[in-house]
Amino acid sequence: MIIFLDTIIFSLQKSGGISVVYYELLKRLLKDTEIQLRIIEYKNKNIFRKKLEIKPESFYNQSFVKIPLRIQRFLNPRLTFEKGIFHSSYYRISKNPNFTNITTVHDFTYEYFRKGLPKIIHQYQKNSAIRNSKRIICVSENTKSDLLKFHPEISESKVSVIYNGVDQTYKILSTDSISNINNLIPFQPGAYILYVGDRKSKYKNFRTAVESCSLVNFPLVIIGGGTLTKSERKFLESKLGTNNFISFIGLNNETLNLLYNCAFCLLYPSLYEGFGIPIIEAQKAGCPVICCNCSSIPEVAGKGAMLLDDINTLSIIKAINILNSDKSIREKLISEGIKNSNRFSWDTCYLQTKQVYKEVYEEFLNNFN
Repeated sequence: MIIFLDTIIFSLQKSGGISVVYYELLKRLLKDTEIQLRIIEYKNKNIFRKKLEIKPESFYNQSFVKIPLRIQRFLNPRLTFEKGIFHSSYYRISKNPNFTNITTVHDFTYEYFRKGLPKIIHQYQKNSAIRNSKRIICVSENTKSDLLKFHPEISESKVSVIYNGVDQTYKILSTDSISNINNLIPFQPGAYILYVGDRKSKYKNFRTAVESCSLVNFPLVIIGGGTLTKSERKFLESKLGTNNFISFIGLNNETLNLLYNCAFCLLYPSLYEGFGIPIIEAQKAGCPVICCNCSSIPEVAGKGAMLLDDINTLSIIKAINILNSDKSIREKLISEGIKNSNRFSWDTCYLQTKQVYKEVYEEFLNNFN
């Protein structure tokens, strides 16, 4: 079985949820002797790609390689190999009739929250990939529902739901291991709130998270989303004070696991997620989660999170105060979170993806012949 994996996402992101998905997929594909793997890659500084060792013979040379990435990302690769599956990490397809396409759809944030030219361009490319794919993988039932809403012409039989996984690095640490937190941040274990992910998109509600922390006097540890801008730093200082926040980018799993272990909670106030990997990372690390009861979030979080119907400072403060005052609720939330996180595995994600590859490949060869 010949698989061409387009890893352009590693060039579009330095880190991020989609990068994690393709890192985990590629890590397993490289070890699978049943698959002849060819990788399409461009220059990148992705922190997950750096962790992979790939032999030169696994790469497929591209005729477009010298074209700038801002244009390259919209160009479909030219493939001249015999026959195979083409699976892109970001909405590209092969138009070579010797190939069949598989597309993974992670979310519909552009459709719901973006405007103007970026939305038009993204939708054009995404729609083309969806309509020209033999099979579409969605990362949650909610994403599948959104797909069928925006693309009623797509047969449900073409859509497979395959959940993301969670790295086994995430786990509850011993007391001795937790003591290392003092070397990383100036806050005591259990005395800070964690925010993980993008800050710029309004639906992520970062400002609401900051305002909530200021009103309950909790320091904030910010993970990912790029370097803090001057305006962000000014806002944080005005709400929390100079010494009551700290930001990190490019953390490895071990360090992030330590931060989850020592946090009072993960505050994840996003109004929309295709999946929401930080939720299950936190749960597996024994960190209580406060999040929104919308989109795929309740599907992924299960019973292991405080799900808020309305995301605002009052509802968040109430949730924080409940966790802070009732030890039994906190312990139950942690227990349910650990149990829920066990539903998700990157090995399972890979095996289900491989099964889709097999089904599509066999059907393709039969029709081709």
